[in-house]
Amino acid sequence: MNSALLTTAEAARYIGMSKAFLERDRWAGARIPFVRVGSRAVRYRQADLEAYLGSRVRHSTSEQ
Repeated sequence: MNSALLTTAEAARYIGMSKAFLERDRWAGARIPFVRVGSRAVRYRQADLEAYLGSRVRHSTSEQ
């Protein structure tokens, strides 16, 4: 398992989304797990990002 910690900007690039997407996700309930380091720093584990992407795979546009 890859335990690399990525900043919000790095994580956003990794999943092909914006930083704002990840910030909104944290505010709305965090579908994507994150790690709070200290009082302000937020990091994402690469393995969690990969798991999130894997959970979003669909085989048809009609799938929920």
